[in-house]
Amino acid sequence: MAVMITGGARSGKSDFAERYAMRMAESGIYIATSQSWDDEMTQRIARHRRSREAAAFPWRTIEEPLDIAAILQRLDQEAAEEGSGCQRPAVLVDCLTLWLTNWILKLDAEEDPAAGPTGPGDCQSAKPQGMEAVADELIAAVAAYSGPLLLVTNEVGSGIVPAYPLGRRFRDEAGRLNRRLAAVCEQAFLVVAGFPLDLKTLAFRLEDE
Repeated sequence: MAVMITGGARSGKSDFAERYAMRMAESGIYIATSQSWDDEMTQRIARHRRSREAAAFPWRTIEEPLDIAAILQRLDQEAAEEGSGCQRPAVLVDCLTLWLTNWILKLDAEEDPAAGPTGPGDCQSAKPQGMEAVADELIAAVAAYSGPLLLVTNEVGSGIVPAYPLGRRFRDEAGRLNRRLAAVCEQAFLVVAGFPLDLKTLAFRLEDE
């Protein structure tokens, strides 16, 4: 079962995702997408790593900023080879907004190798067709994944319109990605001030009227 969990910064979405994973399985695989652009991010990554190591729930961490689709395909293949007798771990991807940032930076660097990504504010927008193809691959992998899967993402389009082109591009890409993820996931939660709201249960459907 695939579950999308979204929310604002410090809304409690990652905490909810981890607690939900503990209900779904006896162990977990944590796919971390962060990259260290500065000292603060390095410290943040280390803090999250220590927190998982100290938890009673057994986490196996995979640090992968880009190839999430390939990892999901590999984990599915490994589970198929082990057979149905083994309980699947819950896979938690945290977070897809950082994954999107990593890809935008990578695609921009490929378009202009002399620029090279040094941080989110130093890049131009990625090629639309490149990002679309990457998103297609991820959505297909999520839809095909047969084990428990939790995907953490962010709501970034609820504030002011960004003043610079890359910010507007990123906001639009994130919104499109979240809509596509929610469509292929069995559950979708919005976490607000620590409270998870089940979006698919609460959603109004025009076709039902």
